[in-house]
Amino acid sequence: MSEIIGTILVFSFVLGILVFVHEFGHFFMAKLVGIRVEVFSWGYGKRLFGIKKGDTDYRISMIPLGGYVKFSGEEVLEEKREMNAQDFMAKTRWKRFLVLVMGSLMNICLAIVLMSIINMSGVSVSKYMDGKPVIGWIESESPAEKAQLQVDDEILSINNRKIDTWSDVELALGTKPDKTIDIEIKRGDLILIIPLLTESRSVKLTKESREKIEIGYAGISAKIWAQVMMVTPGSAADKAGIKAGDVIREIGGKPAHYFVFSETIQKYPEQEIDFGIVRDGELIHLNVTPKREGDVGVIGVATRVEFVSRQVGFFGAIAQSVKENARMAGMVVTFIKDLLTGEASTRQLGGPIAIANLSYEAFKMGFMTLIWWMAFISLQLGIINLFPIPMFDGGHIIVLGLEGLFRRDFSVKVKQVIMQIGFVLIIILFVFVILNDVVKRLPNGWDSLIPF
Repeated sequence: MSEIIGTILVFSFVLGILVFVHEFGHFFMAKLVGIRVEVFSWGYGKRLFGIKKGDTDYRISMIPLGGYVKFSGEEVLEEKREMNAQDFMAKTRWKRFLVLVMGSLMNICLAIVLMSIINMSGVSVSKYMDGKPVIGWIESESPAEKAQLQVDDEILSINNRKIDTWSDVELALGTKPDKTIDIEIKRGDLILIIPLLTESRSVKLTKESREKIEIGYAGISAKIWAQVMMVTPGSAADKAGIKAGDVIREIGGKPAHYFVFSETIQKYPEQEIDFGIVRDGELIHLNVTPKREGDVGVIGVATRVEFVSRQVGFFGAIAQSVKENARMAGMVVTFIKDLLTGEASTRQLGGPIAIANLSYEAFKMGFMTLIWWMAFISLQLGIINLFPIPMFDGGHIIVLGLEGLFRRDFSVKVKQVIMQIGFVLIIILFVFVILNDVVKRLPNGWDSLIPF
């Protein structure tokens, strides 16, 4: 019960801030260009409580899944009356455009601000994610092995999309379960294009959550090294001079990939073996004799994927935030494009339930993780609201642009049809994402709904 209450409270907090910022953007710009604001509401439906100040009713409404700002004279269905100078429709199209676009811009700005705070506070990130997209490990019997990919192949593009970092590789593969993709690689001096059939894997979003998502899997990873977190006093590693922070790159003259690190050590009980270790940027060699425990060797260290600490000043933090948000924006647009073309699975979509669950998981992982999650969701909200879908800000902007192109406002009847189409689309989308959230929690996903 406490989990449910916690999830509701954190989700309300996250959604409340994002909606407030979005609607405040509309509100602020409307006031700036002289439009009278009748309602500023957090939530939809029946008014629960609020205050009226000047011309505006600031209210909390019954359904806490969004919010809205109502401008004087914006409703196309209202009774005809003489237009007031402070009406929304009385303003020039340029001013109306600024009002419509400002909500999304505020969400995007919020994402930049939040990511800047994280960058200034200092974060630890997996080093390999921003590294060159070079294959460091291939799982046996995996799609990558069947496609004859090799360690040290550098991935140049996937389905003709340029790949710059390993995070680009994970995104491109993860969004294409059960798809045949073309991977362009550099092998020595050769440039090859290799077809690869990805597998579909269902994974939990968090350890505790039953929420599942379908991802594409190829069975490859980057060159990931093991970084020593802790050394047991008196252990083989301690006696050999291994220290916390060391990055183990070689064991016995061979690359010590993170996924085979422990397995490799286990093969050498009571046998002296050479370790190549990076310490303070320099490669040093230490002789380590693993202690025998049962039939395997152990050296007494706790490791993790190699991390780097990132902390920058004020202006550097903003610049890095803009760069990171631009990259994430590209990910969102690419994913939506892949959904429309069938290259990405709809099972990867998340609705309110998924967002609520992940918000609570982010909260449990710490304040900075929650801040990052809010930045990510705020950016998505800003981008998606600009898509040309009726009822979204982007839909209204497209109508405004068409009116400008034809140099006249559309009739009430045309706008009625547009609004009705938009309403139907939103309802269909809302029902689908809710149902998608629910079936991901069922044992067999969508197949659980099929009675035969």
